[in-house]
Amino acid sequence: MFNQLLSGDMPRSRSLSAALLIIFLGLALAPFLTSGARPLNTAATICIYIVLVASYDLLLGYTGIVSFAHTMFYGIGAYGIGLGLSSVDEPTWSAAVAGLLIALAVALVLALVVGLFALRVRAIFYAMITLAVASSFAVLASQLSDFTGGEDGKTFSVPEVLTPGFQLMEGELFGRAMDGKIITYYIVFLGCLMLFLFLLRIVNSPFGRVLQAIRENEFRAEALGYRTVMYRIWANCIAALVAALAGALMALWLRYVGPKTMLGFEVMTDILLIVVIGGMGTMWGAVVGATLFVIAQNYLKTAMAEGSGALEGIPFLAQALHPDRWMLWLGVLFVLSIYFFPAGIVGKLRMLKRPPPQ
Repeated sequence: MFNQLLSGDMPRSRSLSAALLIIFLGLALAPFLTSGARPLNTAATICIYIVLVASYDLLLGYTGIVSFAHTMFYGIGAYGIGLGLSSVDEPTWSAAVAGLLIALAVALVLALVVGLFALRVRAIFYAMITLAVASSFAVLASQLSDFTGGEDGKTFSVPEVLTPGFQLMEGELFGRAMDGKIITYYIVFLGCLMLFLFLLRIVNSPFGRVLQAIRENEFRAEALGYRTVMYRIWANCIAALVAALAGALMALWLRYVGPKTMLGFEVMTDILLIVVIGGMGTMWGAVVGATLFVIAQNYLKTAMAEGSGALEGIPFLAQALHPDRWMLWLGVLFVLSIYFFPAGIVGKLRMLKRPPPQ
Protein backbone atom coordinates (compact mmCIF):
# COMPACT_ATOMS: atom_id res chain seq x y z
CA MET A 1 0.00 0.00 0.00
CA PHE A 2 2.82 2.41 0.90
CA ASN A 3 4.59 1.48 -2.33
CA GLN A 4 1.40 2.25 -4.30
CA LEU A 5 0.99 5.59 -2.54
CA LEU A 6 4.48 6.57 -3.69
CA SER A 7 3.78 5.22 -7.20
CA GLY A 8 6.59 2.69 -6.83
CA ASP A 9 9.20 5.46 -6.59
CA MET A 10 10.85 4.40 -3.34
CA PRO A 11 13.84 6.36 -1.94
CA ARG A 12 16.14 3.33 -2.50
CA SER A 13 18.49 4.46 0.26
CA ARG A 14 18.26 4.08 4.02
CA SER A 15 19.84 7.48 4.57
CA LEU A 16 17.42 9.14 2.16
CA SER A 17 14.46 7.27 3.66
CA ALA A 18 15.44 8.48 7.14
CA ALA A 19 15.84 12.07 5.92
CA LEU A 20 12.47 12.03 4.14
CA LEU A 21 10.74 10.55 7.18
CA ILE A 22 12.21 13.25 9.44
CA ILE A 23 11.12 15.98 7.00
CA PHE A 24 7.61 14.54 6.71
CA LEU A 25 7.12 14.20 10.47
CA GLY A 26 8.63 17.64 11.06
CA LEU A 27 6.23 19.28 8.61
CA ALA A 28 3.20 17.23 9.71
CA LEU A 29 3.76 18.06 13.40
CA ALA A 30 5.28 21.53 12.98
CA PRO A 31 2.50 23.38 14.87
CA PHE A 32 3.04 21.15 17.90
CA LEU A 33 6.84 20.93 17.76
CA THR A 34 7.49 24.66 17.57
CA SER A 35 6.12 27.86 19.01
CA GLY A 36 5.95 31.30 17.49
CA ALA A 37 5.14 32.54 14.01
CA ARG A 38 8.56 32.20 12.37
CA PRO A 39 9.01 28.40 12.61
CA LEU A 40 5.45 27.80 11.38
CA ASN A 41 5.96 30.22 8.50
CA THR A 42 9.19 28.40 7.61
CA ALA A 43 7.38 25.05 7.60
CA ALA A 44 4.57 26.38 5.38
CA THR A 45 7.11 27.88 2.97
CA ILE A 46 8.94 24.54 2.79
CA CYS A 47 5.69 22.74 1.92
CA ILE A 48 4.88 25.19 -0.88
CA TYR A 49 8.41 25.27 -2.27
CA ILE A 50 8.52 21.47 -2.38
CA VAL A 51 5.55 21.47 -4.75
CA LEU A 52 6.79 24.49 -6.72
CA VAL A 53 10.24 22.96 -7.24
CA ALA A 54 8.83 19.50 -8.00
CA SER A 55 6.57 20.97 -10.69
CA TYR A 56 9.58 22.73 -12.22
CA ASP A 57 11.62 19.56 -12.08
CA LEU A 58 8.90 17.92 -14.19
CA LEU A 59 10.06 20.31 -16.92
CA LEU A 60 13.80 20.54 -16.31
CA GLY A 61 14.75 17.23 -14.75
CA TYR A 62 12.28 14.88 -16.45
CA THR A 63 11.67 16.52 -19.85
CA GLY A 64 14.79 18.62 -20.36
CA ILE A 65 12.87 21.89 -20.81
CA VAL A 66 14.57 25.04 -19.50
CA SER A 67 11.87 27.58 -18.67
CA PHE A 68 12.01 30.93 -16.88
CA ALA A 69 8.24 31.40 -16.85
CA HIS A 70 7.50 29.17 -13.89
CA THR A 71 7.16 32.07 -11.47
CA MET A 72 4.60 33.62 -13.83
CA PHE A 73 2.25 30.68 -13.30
CA TYR A 74 3.04 30.72 -9.57
CA GLY A 75 2.10 34.40 -9.48
CA ILE A 76 -1.08 33.85 -11.50
CA GLY A 77 -2.35 31.37 -8.91
CA ALA A 78 -1.47 33.73 -6.07
CA TYR A 79 -3.14 36.72 -7.72
CA GLY A 80 -6.21 34.60 -8.49
CA ILE A 81 -6.80 33.96 -4.78
CA GLY A 82 -5.81 37.50 -3.76
CA LEU A 83 -7.96 39.32 -6.28
CA GLY A 84 -10.85 36.93 -5.75
CA LEU A 85 -10.96 37.56 -1.99
CA SER A 86 -10.20 41.30 -2.20
CA SER A 87 -12.95 41.93 -4.75
CA VAL A 88 -15.78 41.15 -2.29
CA ASP A 89 -16.86 42.95 0.86
CA GLU A 90 -17.04 39.75 2.90
CA PRO A 91 -14.40 37.09 2.10
CA THR A 92 -16.07 33.79 1.25
CA TRP A 93 -14.96 30.39 0.01
CA SER A 94 -16.93 30.90 -3.19
CA ALA A 95 -14.92 34.05 -3.97
CA ALA A 96 -11.67 32.19 -3.31
CA VAL A 97 -12.71 29.25 -5.50
CA ALA A 98 -13.89 31.56 -8.28
CA GLY A 99 -10.59 33.43 -8.24
CA LEU A 100 -8.65 30.16 -8.24
CA LEU A 101 -10.61 28.71 -11.17
CA ILE A 102 -10.05 31.88 -13.23
CA ALA A 103 -6.33 31.77 -12.36
CA LEU A 104 -6.07 28.11 -13.40
CA ALA A 105 -7.83 28.86 -16.68
CA VAL A 106 -5.46 31.79 -17.39
CA ALA A 107 -2.43 29.65 -16.48
CA LEU A 108 -3.60 26.82 -18.74
CA VAL A 109 -4.22 29.14 -21.70
CA LEU A 110 -0.84 30.85 -21.30
CA ALA A 111 0.93 27.51 -20.92
CA LEU A 112 -0.75 26.28 -24.11
CA VAL A 113 0.09 29.44 -26.05
CA VAL A 114 3.70 29.50 -24.86
CA GLY A 115 4.02 25.79 -25.54
CA LEU A 116 2.51 25.90 -29.02
CA PHE A 117 4.62 28.82 -30.19
CA ALA A 118 7.82 28.30 -28.24
CA LEU A 119 8.37 24.57 -27.63
CA ARG A 120 8.94 24.02 -31.33
CA VAL A 121 12.23 25.88 -31.01
CA ARG A 122 15.28 24.47 -29.26
CA ALA A 123 16.76 24.85 -25.80
CA ILE A 124 18.17 28.37 -25.37
CA PHE A 125 15.61 29.98 -27.68
CA TYR A 126 12.72 28.60 -25.65
CA ALA A 127 14.39 29.73 -22.42
CA MET A 128 14.74 33.28 -23.78
CA ILE A 129 11.11 33.35 -24.95
CA THR A 130 9.84 32.27 -21.52
CA LEU A 131 12.08 34.83 -19.83
CA ALA A 132 10.63 37.60 -22.01
CA VAL A 133 7.04 36.47 -21.35
CA ALA A 134 7.60 36.22 -17.59
CA SER A 135 9.28 39.64 -17.44
CA SER A 136 6.44 41.23 -19.41
CA PHE A 137 3.88 39.69 -17.10
CA ALA A 138 5.72 40.98 -14.00
CA VAL A 139 5.85 44.51 -15.48
CA LEU A 140 2.16 44.30 -16.33
CA ALA A 141 1.28 43.28 -12.75
CA SER A 142 3.29 46.23 -11.42
CA GLN A 143 1.71 48.78 -13.73
CA LEU A 144 -1.93 47.77 -13.32
CA SER A 145 -1.99 49.34 -9.87
CA ASP A 146 -5.77 49.85 -9.77
CA PHE A 147 -6.32 46.15 -10.33
CA THR A 148 -3.31 44.41 -8.79
CA GLY A 149 -2.13 46.98 -6.25
CA GLY A 150 1.00 47.74 -8.28
CA GLU A 151 4.40 47.43 -6.59
CA ASP A 152 2.77 47.50 -3.14
CA GLY A 153 0.62 44.49 -3.91
CA LYS A 154 -2.63 43.65 -2.15
CA THR A 155 -3.41 42.56 1.37
CA PHE A 156 -6.73 40.76 1.69
CA SER A 157 -8.94 39.07 4.25
CA VAL A 158 -9.67 35.36 4.35
CA PRO A 159 -12.79 33.41 5.40
CA GLU A 160 -13.45 33.55 9.13
CA VAL A 161 -12.44 29.94 9.73
CA LEU A 162 -8.88 30.83 8.66
CA THR A 163 -8.49 33.90 10.88
CA PRO A 164 -6.39 33.74 14.08
CA GLY A 165 -9.46 34.67 16.13
CA PHE A 166 -11.35 31.54 15.10
CA GLN A 167 -11.20 28.63 17.57
CA LEU A 168 -11.91 25.12 16.30
CA MET A 169 -12.34 23.78 19.83
CA GLU A 170 -12.23 24.99 23.39
CA GLY A 171 -8.94 24.54 25.19
CA GLU A 172 -5.70 23.36 23.64
CA LEU A 173 -4.51 20.26 21.81
CA PHE A 174 -1.01 19.15 22.84
CA GLY A 175 -0.39 22.63 24.22
CA ARG A 176 -1.51 24.47 21.08
CA ALA A 177 -4.72 26.40 20.53
CA MET A 178 -6.45 25.15 17.36
CA ASP A 179 -7.04 28.53 15.77
CA GLY A 180 -7.49 29.60 12.17
CA LYS A 181 -3.75 29.85 11.59
CA ILE A 182 -3.30 26.17 12.40
CA ILE A 183 -6.23 25.29 10.12
CA THR A 184 -4.61 27.31 7.32
CA TYR A 185 -1.32 25.53 7.87
CA TYR A 186 -2.90 22.11 7.53
CA ILE A 187 -4.77 23.19 4.39
CA VAL A 188 -1.36 24.16 2.98
CA PHE A 189 0.30 20.96 4.21
CA LEU A 190 -2.38 18.57 2.94
CA GLY A 191 -2.78 20.47 -0.32
CA CYS A 192 0.96 20.30 -0.97
CA LEU A 193 1.07 16.63 0.01
CA MET A 194 -1.65 15.74 -2.50
CA LEU A 195 -0.01 17.80 -5.25
CA PHE A 196 3.35 16.16 -4.60
CA LEU A 197 1.85 12.65 -4.72
CA PHE A 198 0.11 13.64 -7.97
CA LEU A 199 3.43 14.71 -9.51
CA LEU A 200 5.05 11.52 -8.24
CA ARG A 201 2.35 9.53 -10.00
CA ILE A 202 2.81 11.53 -13.22
CA VAL A 203 6.56 10.94 -13.47
CA ASN A 204 6.20 7.22 -12.75
CA SER A 205 3.41 6.69 -15.29
CA PRO A 206 3.85 5.75 -18.97
CA PHE A 207 3.49 9.47 -19.71
CA GLY A 208 6.42 10.19 -17.42
CA ARG A 209 8.51 7.48 -19.04
CA VAL A 210 7.99 9.15 -22.43
CA LEU A 211 9.06 12.50 -20.96
CA GLN A 212 12.28 10.92 -19.74
CA ALA A 213 12.81 9.35 -23.17
CA ILE A 214 12.43 12.80 -24.74
CA ARG A 215 14.99 14.18 -22.29
CA GLU A 216 17.50 11.48 -23.11
CA ASN A 217 17.07 11.45 -26.91
CA GLU A 218 14.25 13.39 -28.52
CA PHE A 219 15.03 12.14 -32.02
CA ARG A 220 14.85 8.51 -30.92
CA ALA A 221 11.53 9.16 -29.16
CA GLU A 222 10.18 10.66 -32.39
CA ALA A 223 11.46 7.69 -34.36
CA LEU A 224 9.49 5.40 -32.01
CA GLY A 225 6.31 7.23 -32.98
CA TYR A 226 5.81 9.63 -30.08
CA ARG A 227 4.68 13.17 -30.89
CA THR A 228 7.32 14.80 -28.73
CA VAL A 229 6.03 18.36 -29.15
CA MET A 230 2.62 17.34 -27.77
CA TYR A 231 4.19 15.57 -24.81
CA ARG A 232 6.31 18.66 -24.06
CA ILE A 233 3.24 20.90 -24.27
CA TRP A 234 1.29 18.65 -21.88
CA ALA A 235 4.22 18.61 -19.45
CA ASN A 236 4.32 22.41 -19.65
CA CYS A 237 0.58 22.65 -18.92
CA ILE A 238 0.69 20.23 -15.97
CA ALA A 239 3.68 22.03 -14.44
CA ALA A 240 1.94 25.41 -14.93
CA LEU A 241 -1.28 24.27 -13.22
CA VAL A 242 0.59 22.78 -10.24
CA ALA A 243 2.70 25.95 -9.92
CA ALA A 244 -0.50 28.04 -9.97
CA LEU A 245 -1.97 25.91 -7.17
CA ALA A 246 1.24 26.34 -5.16
CA GLY A 247 0.95 30.10 -5.64
CA ALA A 248 -2.67 30.01 -4.47
CA LEU A 249 -1.64 28.19 -1.28
CA MET A 250 1.14 30.72 -0.67
CA ALA A 251 -1.29 33.63 -1.09
CA LEU A 252 -3.75 31.98 1.27
CA TRP A 253 -0.98 31.57 3.84
CA LEU A 254 0.49 35.08 3.52
CA ARG A 255 -2.84 36.86 2.90
CA TYR A 256 -0.87 39.07 0.57
CA VAL A 257 0.10 39.14 -3.10
CA GLY A 258 2.76 41.34 -4.69
CA PRO A 259 4.97 41.29 -7.80
CA LYS A 260 8.24 40.95 -5.90
CA THR A 261 7.01 38.12 -3.68
CA MET A 262 5.17 36.15 -6.34
CA LEU A 263 6.63 37.19 -9.71
CA GLY A 264 10.19 38.29 -8.91
CA PHE A 265 13.10 36.70 -10.73
CA GLU A 266 14.61 35.98 -7.30
CA VAL A 267 11.94 33.30 -6.84
CA MET A 268 12.97 31.72 -10.15
CA THR A 269 16.60 31.77 -9.03
CA ASP A 270 15.65 30.04 -5.77
CA ILE A 271 13.79 27.34 -7.71
CA LEU A 272 16.82 26.67 -9.91
CA LEU A 273 19.15 26.51 -6.91
CA ILE A 274 16.88 24.07 -5.07
CA VAL A 275 16.56 21.81 -8.11
CA VAL A 276 20.34 21.61 -8.45
CA ILE A 277 20.95 21.17 -4.70
CA GLY A 278 18.34 18.44 -4.29
CA GLY A 279 19.04 16.66 -7.56
CA MET A 280 17.44 16.96 -10.99
CA GLY A 281 15.21 14.22 -12.32
CA THR A 282 13.94 13.05 -8.93
CA MET A 283 10.93 14.34 -7.03
CA TRP A 284 12.65 13.51 -3.75
CA GLY A 285 15.29 16.10 -4.63
CA ALA A 286 12.62 18.79 -4.34
CA VAL A 287 11.79 17.65 -0.80
CA VAL A 288 15.37 17.60 0.47
CA GLY A 289 16.53 20.66 -1.48
CA ALA A 290 13.58 22.87 -0.54
CA THR A 291 13.86 21.94 3.14
CA LEU A 292 17.58 22.72 3.37
CA PHE A 293 17.36 25.88 1.27
CA VAL A 294 14.39 27.45 3.09
CA ILE A 295 15.87 26.65 6.51
CA ALA A 296 19.20 28.19 5.47
CA GLN A 297 17.43 31.21 4.01
CA ASN A 298 15.48 31.80 7.23
CA TYR A 299 18.03 30.88 9.89
CA LEU A 300 21.52 31.30 8.42
CA LYS A 301 21.52 35.03 9.17
CA THR A 302 20.51 34.41 12.79
CA ALA A 303 23.14 31.69 13.21
CA MET A 304 25.81 33.98 11.78
CA ALA A 305 24.82 36.78 14.18
CA GLU A 306 25.26 34.41 17.13
CA GLY A 307 28.57 33.13 15.74
CA SER A 308 29.84 36.66 15.16
CA GLY A 309 28.95 37.61 18.74
CA ALA A 310 30.74 34.54 20.12
CA LEU A 311 33.90 35.41 18.14
CA GLU A 312 34.18 39.06 19.12
CA GLY A 313 37.71 38.42 20.39
CA ILE A 314 38.81 37.36 16.90
CA PRO A 315 38.06 40.43 14.72
CA PHE A 316 38.67 38.75 11.35
CA LEU A 317 36.33 35.82 12.01
CA ALA A 318 33.75 38.07 13.66
CA GLN A 319 33.67 40.30 10.57
CA ALA A 320 33.55 37.32 8.23
CA LEU A 321 30.47 36.01 10.04
CA HIS A 322 28.72 39.38 10.18
CA PRO A 323 24.98 38.88 9.45
CA ASP A 324 25.13 41.29 6.51
CA ARG A 325 27.29 38.72 4.70
CA TRP A 326 24.76 35.90 4.92
CA MET A 327 24.14 35.92 1.16
CA LEU A 328 27.87 35.40 0.58
CA TRP A 329 27.92 32.34 2.82
CA LEU A 330 24.72 31.03 1.27
CA GLY A 331 26.50 31.22 -2.08
CA VAL A 332 29.55 29.43 -0.62
CA LEU A 333 27.30 26.65 0.70
CA PHE A 334 25.71 26.34 -2.74
CA VAL A 335 29.10 26.05 -4.47
CA LEU A 336 30.25 23.45 -1.94
CA SER A 337 27.05 21.44 -2.43
CA ILE A 338 27.63 21.42 -6.20
CA TYR A 339 31.25 20.36 -5.73
CA PHE A 340 30.58 17.54 -3.29
CA PHE A 341 27.13 16.56 -4.64
CA PRO A 342 27.29 16.99 -8.44
CA ALA A 343 24.23 14.73 -8.84
CA GLY A 344 22.42 16.54 -6.03
CA ILE A 345 22.02 15.44 -2.44
CA VAL A 346 19.46 12.77 -3.34
CA GLY A 347 21.70 11.44 -6.10
CA LYS A 348 24.60 11.19 -3.64
CA LEU A 349 22.51 9.44 -1.00
CA ARG A 350 21.23 6.94 -3.54
CA MET A 351 24.78 6.15 -4.61
CA LEU A 352 25.80 5.20 -1.08
CA LYS A 353 26.29 1.46 -0.83
CA ARG A 354 23.65 -0.38 1.11
CA PRO A 355 24.86 -2.78 3.76
CA PRO A 356 24.91 -6.40 2.51
CA PRO A 357 21.89 -8.50 3.52
CA GLN A 358 22.32 -10.60 6.64
